[in-house]
Amino acid sequence: AVRWNHDAVAAGLSPHVERRMRQGGFLNGEELFDNDAFHISPVEAAAMDPQHRMLAERGYSALYEAGLRRSALEGTLTGVFLGIASTEFAQVLATAGAAASAYTATGSSLAIASGRLSYVLGLHGPSVSCDTACSASLVSCHAARRALQIKECTICLVSGVMLMLAPAASRNLALAGMTSERGRSHTFDVRADGYARADACASLVMQPVP
Repeated sequence: AVRWNHDAVAAGLSPHVERRMRQGGFLNGEELFDNDAFHISPVEAAAMDPQHRMLAERGYSALYEAGLRRSALEGTLTGVFLGIASTEFAQVLATAGAAASAYTATGSSLAIASGRLSYVLGLHGPSVSCDTACSASLVSCHAARRALQIKECTICLVSGVMLMLAPAASRNLALAGMTSERGRSHTFDVRADGYARADACASLVMQPVP
């Protein structure tokens, strides 16, 4: 309910279609962000897609847990490879009547999403956002692996993110019969009746084996 009013969005749809868009996996607290840690002003943070916020925090966490520190990463050929396809936050801002600014222009950009952490940490490797829909994270992981093999990068941060922030995509996919009435994905199973949509954000660090 904190994302949208389901009954209002589903008005006029058949019960069969309505059930296809009722289910979803939603993360809580997507609006929270420690902007000071990334030297981002509160004004800019308010205009940032929550996907960007989560990517910055999860990406930094992955690097830290891999034993890498900011001081050691600055200036290195560390690459950032990102799988991202959704630009729904732009719809949220437009619906809310948010005033246009430089921050709203960059806040929903897929290209900026991969560049933020590179900029904050001073990384000099490739910074790539990949949109191949459902395979975006897998393709980004493949690209990172190849970059390590040909020595374009010394370290790669690979991330993937998806947040359902506006109802249009869920509604359209339900109308197309692509989502499950049960709200579950049963791949290669007799129960399969479509797939289930869900939020997610994950990051991992790839390094060559010495």
